[in-house]
This record gives sequence, C-alpha cells and structure tokens, in this order.
Amino acid sequence: MTPTNQGSIRLFRLAGIELYLHWSWFLVAYYGIQMRAGRYPSIMWSALEYLALFGIVLLHEFGHSLACRQVGGRADRIVLWPLGGVAYVDPPQRPGAILWSIAAGPLVNVVLAPTFFLLVLWMDASGLAEQASNLFRLLRTIVAINVGLLVFNLLPIYPLDGGQILRSLLWFVLGRAWSLISATVIGLIGVVGLFVLALWERSVWLGILAAFILLNCWNGLRHAVHLVRVSRLPRHAAFACPVCRTAPPAGAIWTCGHCRNPFDMFEHRAVCPQCGVAYPAIPCPDCGTAHPFAAWTPLSPSWANPPDRSSSLPSPHPPSSSAAAGNRPYGL
Repeated sequence: MTPTNQGSIRLFRLAGIELYLHWSWFLVAYYGIQMRAGRYPSIMWSALEYLALFGIVLLHEFGHSLACRQVGGRADRIVLWPLGGVAYVDPPQRPGAILWSIAAGPLVNVVLAPTFFLLVLWMDASGLAEQASNLFRLLRTIVAINVGLLVFNLLPIYPLDGGQILRSLLWFVLGRAWSLISATVIGLIGVVGLFVLALWERSVWLGILAAFILLNCWNGLRHAVHLVRVSRLPRHAAFACPVCRTAPPAGAIWTCGHCRNPFDMFEHRAVCPQCGVAYPAIPCPDCGTAHPFAAWTPLSPSWANPPDRSSSLPSPHPPSSSAAAGNRPYGL
C-alpha cells in the first residue's frame, strides 16, 4: 500500500537515512505546479511553493525517523511520492516507544508553524511585504500548508499520525491487539467521512487519498485480528524471549521467506519443514526483536545448531500490514 525504493531515485543519505524520490512524483509535480501558475507572475514561484510543500513533508518524516532511533529502533529510509512521504521505521514494540516515534513527526510541524508565521509578521511590519510581494505570498502559503498538514495528520484516522497516536495511547490500557482493533475501527468510520467530503468537494485527489487510507486501515484491522488469534494460542512453556520474557505462541505463525510455507519455528527448530531453510534468528511475535534459537532456550544444546543453510528472517503469518508492524512506514 506504500511506495518502496524500487522505481525510486536515490537523492542523498543524511544521518544514515537514505532519501528516495518515487518516479510518479514528477508526473504529479508537473500537474501541481501548473495548477499554481496563476498565483504568481512567474512559474518559478509556483515551483518553489510545490517544493516547499515537500520540504515540510521531508522534515516531518525525518522527525519520525530520528525519534525512532532515539528509542532504540531502526530507521534507514524515507520515500517521497505524490501522496506525501513515508518514513520506514521499526521502533521497539512498546507503546511508549511507538508513541514517541509517531508524535515526533507532527511536533516538527508544531515547531515550523510559529517560525514561518513570525517571518510573515516581520516582513509585514518591516515593509518588505510590499517590496518582495511574491516572497511574502509564498511564506504565507507555507504557513497555511504547514498548518493544514498538521491538522490533517492529527485526525484520528488510522494510519494517519493521529490514528496511530490514538492506538499507542489505547495500547497502555487495552494491550497491543485490541488497541489496534479500536484504532482501525475508528479509522474506518473516519474514512467514510473523507469519502463524503471528497464527493462534496468533487475532489478526485481527496478521493484517491481516502482510498489509500482505507486500504491501509483495512490491512491494519486484518493484522489486529491476527494478533488477537495469536494471543489466544497456547504457548511454548519451555521457551522465552530474551527481551520481553514472553513464551512464544505454539502454532504456524511464521512464514518461510523462501517457500512461503507457514510453520512453527520452535516445533521445527528454526528450520522450514518444507524447503529445509534454516533461520539464524527467530523474531518474537510479541516484542518484534529477533534472537538466535539458542537464546530462546537453555534446555537442549543440540537444537542450537541447525543446518548451515540460512535465509533472511521469516515474516509473521499472515504478513503484517505495512501500517501496523514490521519496518512500518509513518508518513503523510
């Protein structure tokens, strides 16, 4: 449901974070700049306004990424595309860590809003507004864009930032699975409102955005239902995650990255029973961290030495939605 670096242009690397620009951005940018052409005497100012929009988006996504790293998570990629930006971050599976990783994005907009507003006031008070009318108009538009993005992002519609903040707060009370169910159900109601608004405004763009949010929200609900089912499974009492100390579920909830066969990592000793691929580490379904099989159990040393064949970590089954878990994207 979200863009990847495939089909994207790598722009630069900053603070260990790779920035990509999806090819479709150029098509929509041309359309967006042409729509703004009548606001300024030169199309250059229209282009600067459109670039300012994505400059704000980029700072927003860096807020997500840097906050995720601050709490010990992984954040190494941002992709800009026509619907905004996506920060691919993987914070620790704790409500506080996820809450900060999400909230840091809108906080960037909170800082930017008064900064540009003060610039507008200064230009108006100093008389520069008349001397540099195009720059003054651009700065006023940037203030409106920043506030608009902030308000829209804080709507309690999953997977917008507001919906994910709501989910993180509910997590403290309801737990991981039921907080996600609650947030996605509220999000589905909110999406209906967006579709109504799109019809009322006759906005194709808002309709496309609402459809994108709907698909991600639905995937989040499916993943939440899967989490509830996993939570009800019996547990392998002889094993415990080294980080969260939770016994892993007993069931075929891991999926082989080679043959897509679902299997129980602990029943089959971290080796896919269908294709024979051995996995060097097992991801914990509860906290998301991955550890070698030997770290999960002190009981049988022979189990800690699977065959030499190895692969990347298998994904939970069914695959987690991008807006709900696992290298999850946060963005506009």
